[in-house]
Amino acid sequence: MLEIEGVTAHYGLVRALSDVSLKVEEGSITAILGANGAGKTTLLRVISGLVRAGSGRVTAFGRDITAMPTDAIARFGVAHVPEGGGVIPELTVEENLRLGALWRSDRADRAKALDEVLELFPPLVPRRGKPAGTLSGGERQMLAIGRGLMGRPRLLLLDEPSLGLAPLVAARIMAVLRDLRADTGLTVLLVEQNARSALSISDHGFVLGLGEVVASDDAATLLADDQLRHAYLGF
Repeated sequence: MLEIEGVTAHYGLVRALSDVSLKVEEGSITAILGANGAGKTTLLRVISGLVRAGSGRVTAFGRDITAMPTDAIARFGVAHVPEGGGVIPELTVEENLRLGALWRSDRADRAKALDEVLELFPPLVPRRGKPAGTLSGGERQMLAIGRGLMGRPRLLLLDEPSLGLAPLVAARIMAVLRDLRADTGLTVLLVEQNARSALSISDHGFVLGLGEVVASDDAATLLADDQLRHAYLGF
């Protein structure tokens, strides 16, 4: 589904990623973990084209997308939900959702996708005509993920979906991701500070430290590695 090969990335003179390589299997949830500044967000931005790799290659669905424009990557089946969601507060919930599928020409399919997203996130149903700025933090995160799903992606990139949310709301969002994978086969690449929560729903995990992959294993093994957890995951 996704392969990163020897990717480096810089912000000016600062190297954010250094020779990062990893593979994401189709139909899996893969967690990208590490402390602040480890390069997790940069990795997602490189995949979606928001940051250009200085070297290396990104392959998705068997095609090299390293130099592909960001909008073309989205049309190719990669949806990126950034940290904080990035919803437009002045637009209604429904208008925000529809933005995620504007490029799709089939109106009937867009309407069906809207119904599916609202079914997936019931708290948004009574708020669909309200400005997104009136939503709670948890509802905004549901809206951001829902907008990403409107384009029917094959790969969903999620950056800190539980950031700032109450534990029960964060658990609900994680459960939705797990159910989505089970029901639709959606592949998810999940960046999370809450390593325990992310690993609880993931099949595999990679740990970044200062822009490099320092560990890679199945989620259960990473969760059980006390030395790794204390050194890089903070619990």
